[in-house]
Amino acid sequence: MKRIVEAVMAGSPRSAQRRAEFAALPVPESYRGVVVRRDEVGMFEGRVSRDKDPRESLHVDEVATPELGPGEALVAVMASSVNYNTVWTSIFEPLSTFGFLERYGRTSPLAARHDLPYHVVGSDLAGVVLRTGPGVHAWFPGDEVVAHCLSVELERPEGHNDTMLDPEQRIWGFETNFGGLAELALVKANQLMPKPDHLSWEEAAAPGLVNSTAYRQLVSRNGAGMKQGDVVLVWGASGGLGSYATQMALRGGALPVCVVSSPAKAEICRSLGAELVIDRAAEGYRFWSDERTQDPREWKRFGARIRELTGGEDPDIVFEHPGRETFGASVFVARRGGTVVTCASTSGFLHEYDNRYLWMNLKRIIGTHFANYREAWEANRLVARGLIHPTLSRVYPLEQTGQAAFDVHRNAHQGKVGVLCLAPEEGLGVRDEQMRARHLTAINRFRGV
Repeated sequence: MKRIVEAVMAGSPRSAQRRAEFAALPVPESYRGVVVRRDEVGMFEGRVSRDKDPRESLHVDEVATPELGPGEALVAVMASSVNYNTVWTSIFEPLSTFGFLERYGRTSPLAARHDLPYHVVGSDLAGVVLRTGPGVHAWFPGDEVVAHCLSVELERPEGHNDTMLDPEQRIWGFETNFGGLAELALVKANQLMPKPDHLSWEEAAAPGLVNSTAYRQLVSRNGAGMKQGDVVLVWGASGGLGSYATQMALRGGALPVCVVSSPAKAEICRSLGAELVIDRAAEGYRFWSDERTQDPREWKRFGARIRELTGGEDPDIVFEHPGRETFGASVFVARRGGTVVTCASTSGFLHEYDNRYLWMNLKRIIGTHFANYREAWEANRLVARGLIHPTLSRVYPLEQTGQAAFDVHRNAHQGKVGVLCLAPEEGLGVRDEQMRARHLTAINRFRGV
């Protein structure tokens, strides 16, 4: 691994000499990866979700380097980040991800590589291509890349208008093995995108999953199709997903109404440029009077607060991802003919709402899930052009990934939480210092928060 790191640190990232040097590097027989273990799936039985601790279940183990197949790339991972799907994997909720690996492993002899007694997790990376398999023509050893997390076979007709509709699409590092929280990662070559030159490794690794998800959910015609002037209610607007939705709303000429849970988070939204912010904790909204009963009076109070901020307008779009806790309120406050666009459901998957407010007011609910390659590419292009900025608040070494996942599980973080893999320290990998200087204030907005 030392030789790989030395090669990354030396030379121009796009030179023919560098490509030749990387192609000549030996591929290690094993590497360190963050894993959950199949024999520990039942370790949290009897505990409620909040008390399931990723620090107990996530381990840094030495694992065998997988065989490289057609259309694939092996990437030396400089940095990665933690998403909520890593939390789900680590606490074995809503089910163990080993079931995903078993089902994938049955689809082909090559896919059988993924069905192992351990699962290397992680759905983001920034790094350098080390090897490519047969049939890969657009990427070469030495290329500096980021990866989006859609793994798709593209052997079925359903996926050829939108790969997210392919019945064999999977989220890499969650429903497949050999993810990005590791020193090496195995990806499909069509997951790769150029690393933004003005960002460090850890900054470049942060946007991937959440930025692409927010783009499809909010901007794409496969999602809400946001337009200029739309009022957009953004739940969790300072978090890993919401912070990108807030930036996209602002950049796209929409009016975000940012919902947060503390004064510090409200200040983050204002620093992004948002003017309309609701601190739901300070204003005491309780959408559920008990575990089984929602309180419509609180929906109405919340809707009145939104109209107070917007000058009497209801949201054209509600950007939904908390799920069970907020979904009834989201359906209620969306304007007549408006859209609730939903993914994730971090507070629970079983949603309840009053359907009268949906059907009688001609509202729509749209489900979205990550992004296709074109949407991920466009979202990454916005980052590369300095229009959307990473929302990285803290960075951990690989050995402390459990603590990073614990922070996300307990919502003790802002924006994204990064992890250094092969990068020996923060701040490395910047190739365009002039562009970085122009955007440094925005890049550093979340750091240390």
